[in-house]
Amino acid sequence: MPPLKLTLACWDYDRAKALQDGRVQIEGVDLNFVNLRVEETFFRQLRYQEFDIAELSLSSYTLTLNQENPPFIALPIFPSRFFRHQSIYVSKRANIKKPSDLRGKRAGCPEWQMTAPVWQRGIMEEHYDLPQSSMQWFTGAVEPSATERKEKIKLDLPSNLNVTPIGPGKCLSQMLADGDIDVLFSATQPSSFNTSDNVGHLFEDFKEVEKEYLKKTGIFPIMHVIVIKRSIHEQHPWLARSVTKAFASSLEYAYDAISERAALRYMLPWLQDHVEETRKAFGTDRYWEDGLEKNRHVIQKFLEYSYGQGLAKKLWKPEEIFAASATESYVI
Repeated sequence: MPPLKLTLACWDYDRAKALQDGRVQIEGVDLNFVNLRVEETFFRQLRYQEFDIAELSLSSYTLTLNQENPPFIALPIFPSRFFRHQSIYVSKRANIKKPSDLRGKRAGCPEWQMTAPVWQRGIMEEHYDLPQSSMQWFTGAVEPSATERKEKIKLDLPSNLNVTPIGPGKCLSQMLADGDIDVLFSATQPSSFNTSDNVGHLFEDFKEVEKEYLKKTGIFPIMHVIVIKRSIHEQHPWLARSVTKAFASSLEYAYDAISERAALRYMLPWLQDHVEETRKAFGTDRYWEDGLEKNRHVIQKFLEYSYGQGLAKKLWKPEEIFAASATESYVI
């Protein structure tokens, strides 16, 4: 049987590089790897379903499950993970020193359903007693744009939330610098952080805060998953395991590269020290791992946040959102 000709849209992360350059092959697949930044991949996949296999926002994927006929099925492959305390920015005009100071304040986020703000709002509510309803929210483009930024998926939010699009001609980065909003929950760093003395971190010591969060919860937040078009998965159920195995092999190449000491593979002079610091914080050499069981508690927490924030219409179990053939293990 000839191999399937399939397209995979994913950023060229170190953990996906061996798939991009062909060192790793997906069994039974003639692969076209399309290297795109995540924003473009998400937009094109959610609006037009352009790719057979794609990197996708965990939050957006979860919301597609609200549909009568969900277009995708996810694999427990997590190309993007990120601690998000460091991505909460405040206006120094608002005299915000701690999370509780955010009560009653004006908050911005690019899209309500974005994975990063879902994690951030959930962390604020669970660990700092700061309900999402305690702030007035504004959504829209972080940076100046001629195009208005809108939610990629239609939302039906709880009535106790005050969420207002900022509209064209405005951007959250400048609004933060000008004091028109008091805090920004984001994935990207606003340009005003570098250009305005009025913008800073909510958690100035974010690395220590994030290490403590990891120690307390065991959670390294998952941002993105890999999805397959559900129609392709139903026609070729073997594909889910083949893709999962290929990403696992590609991850091993990334671990080898970051551990190399004969010469620096990455432009970080103290790379070894950073790697050792990370291993110590996680308590293991395997600090970036895919798979359902190793990440069940992380997925479960995100699903709780999504449901609690009025996004997911049911509280999913982790095993319900992934292809079964990619989560079950076998013994030789």
